[in-house]
Amino acid sequence: MVKSFQGVRLAEPKKAPEQAVLVQDHMSTSLVTFHPDDTIDYVAQVLTQKKISGAPVLDDANNLVGIISEVDCLKEVIKGKYNNTPRIAGRVREYMTRDVITMEPEITIFDAAHRFLDLKIRRFPVMKAGRLLGQISLSDIIKALPGLKSTTW
Repeated sequence: MVKSFQGVRLAEPKKAPEQAVLVQDHMSTSLVTFHPDDTIDYVAQVLTQKKISGAPVLDDANNLVGIISEVDCLKEVIKGKYNNTPRIAGRVREYMTRDVITMEPEITIFDAAHRFLDLKIRRFPVMKAGRLLGQISLSDIIKALPGLKSTTW
């Protein structure tokens, strides 16, 4: 007869499953938005005051129709310099990016980080059921990193 000398084994305590860290946990929800009829002059002023580099463009029905950035404003500045016009009078609709790539609120920030790297975009509007919920930026992802555990990343 063979006896086991391993002794009593204690069952490992069951761990609660780790919760994924989602885009909705780190996105900005108090957004600056613009209208397609706003002037680039106004956009540049707001972006500078708010210390942001871009924002969604919404139509009268609050539908996302584009995104405008500092780079888009720079295009109008260059056009004004070329035409020797000191004012930045172009409209958002002329310069905004119309084919906006969006993100869902339920994806992990790890997947979001991959999208930022793959697409080389600085911000994504966060949409659900056709409505704008917020925006996640590259800096939002970077700010989330120190609080992540190896089990949630």
